[in-house]
Amino acid sequence: MNAIRIQTEPFDIRAEQEALFQDNPRVGALVTFVGLMRDLNEGVGVARMMLEHYPGMTEKALSALVAEAGERWDLEGIRLVHRVGTLEPLDPIVFVGVVSQHRGDSFRACEFLIDALKTRAPFWKKELTETGERWVEERATDLEAARRW
Repeated sequence: MNAIRIQTEPFDIRAEQEALFQDNPRVGALVTFVGLMRDLNEGVGVARMMLEHYPGMTEKALSALVAEAGERWDLEGIRLVHRVGTLEPLDPIVFVGVVSQHRGDSFRACEFLIDALKTRAPFWKKELTETGERWVEERATDLEAARRW
């Protein structure tokens, strides 16, 4: 079972995990990644972040990533939940969950998905920092991580 959601409200990490394997006895591995908002970026304090997306385009991009992961690994299900709107430090931003019969497929697919989300999904972040507002630029380390795949 695959599910993709983009939402403003917080998500329940445990409920997202359980939805992945519930009623599927073939699942032998569950791997998740939860990205949290930090209060520091590039050495500057961050009080708040506004996360924007392009409705329709974003869902299409996420669906393509999920399809690609499903073609590359033997998976039982994927859940992607990404928040938009105003976020504060320690707020969960993204949930990536993958289930498979064996752990290797789940680990690789989860890592691929978060690397791809950072570079191929149309989200834009604006931070409110101690020095003012700024748009978050793409990081070279994210691009390098995505090239592995």
